[in-house]
Amino acid sequence: MGKIIRTITNNGEAMCIAVDATDIVERAQQIHKTSAVTSAALGRLLAAASMMGDMLKGKDDSVTLRISGDGPAGSVIAVADSQGNCRGYVANPVVEIDLNSKGKLDVSGAIGNGTLTVMKDLNLKEPYVAQIPLVSGEIAEDITGYYATSEQTPTVCALGVLVNPDLSIRAAGGFMIQLLPFASEETISGIEKSLEGLPSFTQMLSSGMTLEAICQRALQEFEIEILDESEPTYKCYCSRKRVEAALISTGKPELEDMAKEEKTEVSCHFCDAVYTFTSKEIIDLSKRC
Repeated sequence: MGKIIRTITNNGEAMCIAVDATDIVERAQQIHKTSAVTSAALGRLLAAASMMGDMLKGKDDSVTLRISGDGPAGSVIAVADSQGNCRGYVANPVVEIDLNSKGKLDVSGAIGNGTLTVMKDLNLKEPYVAQIPLVSGEIAEDITGYYATSEQTPTVCALGVLVNPDLSIRAAGGFMIQLLPFASEETISGIEKSLEGLPSFTQMLSSGMTLEAICQRALQEFEIEILDESEPTYKCYCSRKRVEAALISTGKPELEDMAKEEKTEVSCHFCDAVYTFTSKEIIDLSKRC
C-alpha cells in the first residue's frame, strides 16, 4: 500500500509532502512490463503526479503530467486524482541503454529533449494547462522548473526509483518542499542548511526510514507537524461504458468497418484491462452515432 504525508514547519512558512510509491510503481511495472530505465522514468513521474494530485483541493480534481521527449522512451504520462491515486504509461516500455556517468539508470538519456506539460482539471470551464521545456529529463528538476516558471512557487523536488535485478521495484517515491507565501529569509536559509548532505530519497526509504522521518530529515532545522496522510494506489478508472463512448466518438464509418471483424478488442493504455466487442455490439454502437 502506498502512503502520502503532508507536513508543515512549526513557523508555518514551508511544507513538505512525501510519498512512498513503491507498490504503485511495482504495479505499473507489472502492467507495462517496463525495463529498468523506463520503470525509473515512469515511476518518478507517477510519484510526482501522486503528490501533485494530493495537493489539489477539489474532491473531483485531477492532474495529468506528460513528458514528450525525443529519446527512445517516447512520451511518458501520469494521471492522479485528488487522493493521490495515480496511473500512467510510457510509449516505449522496453528501452535498454547504458548507465550514465554516475553509474545510475540514465533516465535523462531515455527521455531526451522535449517538454513537460501539466494539465489540472479543476472542474472549471477549461482545464489549466502549462508547458515548459524539459530542464534535464531527470524529472525531479523538471517538476521544480515547472513550479518556478508556471506557479512562481519555490520548490525542492526529489524523486527516485530503485529497481531490483529481476526488474521488481525495491523502493520508489519522493518528496517536495515548498515555501509558503511570505516565507522569511531565515526559513529559506534553514531549508538550504537542512538539505546539505541529504541522502537520496530511495536511500532513506530503503534503509527503513518512515515518511515522517524523511520529511523531518529534509527539514531538520525545524520542527514539523503532520497535516494529513493517505494511502494512494495505482488506480485506473477505465470501464466498458467509457470504452463504448470512445468507440462511438470514432464515428459511424469507422465502426461499420470494425463490424466486419468477428470481434474487436480494445486495451486500456493505463491498465491491463481488455474489452471485447462482438460484431453485433459494434453495429449497435454505430446506430448510436
